[in-house]
Amino acid sequence: MTSSGGRTLFWHRRDLRIVDNRGLRRAAASERVVPVFCFDDRLLQYAGTGRVAFMLEALADLRSRYQSMGSDLVVARESPDEAIPRLVEEYDIDRVVWNEDYSRYARERDETVEDALLSEGIDVEWVQNHVLHEPGTILTSDGTPYSVFSYYWKKWEDRESDEPVEAPDADSLASVEGEPLPTLSDLGFDEPAAAVLPGRRADAIDRLEAFLDGPVFAYSDRRDVPAAAGTSRLSQDLKFGLLGIREVYERTESVAAEGAGDDAENVREFQRQLAWREFYTQVLDARPGMVTENFSSFANPIEWRTAPDELAAWKRGETGYPIVDAGMRQLLAEGYMHNRLRMIVASFLTKDLLVDWREGYRWFRDRLVDHDTANDVGGWQWAASTGPSAQPYFRIFNPTTQGKRYDPDAEYVRDYVAELEDVSPKMIHSWVDLDPETRRNVAPDYPAPIVDHGARREAAIATFERARGND
Repeated sequence: MTSSGGRTLFWHRRDLRIVDNRGLRRAAASERVVPVFCFDDRLLQYAGTGRVAFMLEALADLRSRYQSMGSDLVVARESPDEAIPRLVEEYDIDRVVWNEDYSRYARERDETVEDALLSEGIDVEWVQNHVLHEPGTILTSDGTPYSVFSYYWKKWEDRESDEPVEAPDADSLASVEGEPLPTLSDLGFDEPAAAVLPGRRADAIDRLEAFLDGPVFAYSDRRDVPAAAGTSRLSQDLKFGLLGIREVYERTESVAAEGAGDDAENVREFQRQLAWREFYTQVLDARPGMVTENFSSFANPIEWRTAPDELAAWKRGETGYPIVDAGMRQLLAEGYMHNRLRMIVASFLTKDLLVDWREGYRWFRDRLVDHDTANDVGGWQWAASTGPSAQPYFRIFNPTTQGKRYDPDAEYVRDYVAELEDVSPKMIHSWVDLDPETRRNVAPDYPAPIVDHGARREAAIATFERARGND
């Protein structure tokens, strides 16, 4: 379909909304906008079926919103460097706008598309939309990005943030008609086994408002308790942009102003988690190679173990450490894992099993609905003691202690580990110390621990000492 000129193509990526979308608002400032989304096989090859299912629901919802405004979402199945120039010609576009992204692949993709468009005389504009404070705007005194979160946070919390932007008017959208969205099967995926959260913007708003209506005021105390509904569950909504970061921040500021004392402090603690998201984004922007390379330097290579059977047991949630297995089974069941458990299972893989953090990162990337490159690689390198603001290598989570502290009644464990659902909390938290006969009597189908934590802790410390050149 073609028409007269004066059109702008807006390329949606991880911003599947109309409200608080700065790039879309910029595109609609002066010309009729053609909204576009490309299914990029280079990204889809790393995506699990749960994440793609969530994305498709979000896209269908976005498309419905455009159609209610007399427009549509144009979808393409080619790679962006082929699709965007083709659509520019097909819709007689003279300007292309998109919101900036920060991974190495995103940068290379966007630069390739930009070069192709500029060579044809098409104007291109990148807009900062994904974070409150763009990478490069919060720097150390010598002008370099922060690698220590606490210092970054002090500046982040004191900095003014932009307000959300309104949705464009219907009159600013082009009258277009797109092809139907592909199905999971069309994209080469089966139906997800995981029970994925609903992916419409209205659902994301409901999740935000439910969190701010009560749980946020107990956030400091309850966010680390996996059996409690103490977290926001907004990670997939921020990853795919069903919610804008400015609208989330503005709502948190509003409820903080309405509260007092402990209420405001709890809201501030939640905002601190938003700052962690931006801390890792600015680190990845400065060091894109950290997706595959240790952020920190070592005198010698880290002697990671090749342990395929132990890695497979970890993936299945069959390590014999109940809290670890509960976390891994939640991942399989829901395409999600509570943040405290992400730290526990990552520590177990990289320290108890001494398996390379990249193996864990790849498994999370394949399974998490909310997979975000910066957050996930930052979290894995934190647990592995190889990243910015990382856990010191000699502070190793004891999974039994973690289970007793954060799941004292074993509610979370018994929710996800069926073999232990009728076992007492005392037995669950004593599992690693029970003799084989007692284990068989208590839970015959649940495995014995695959490693001895105490011995592996000492081995991990020795391994990192050698890597640091201290031997």
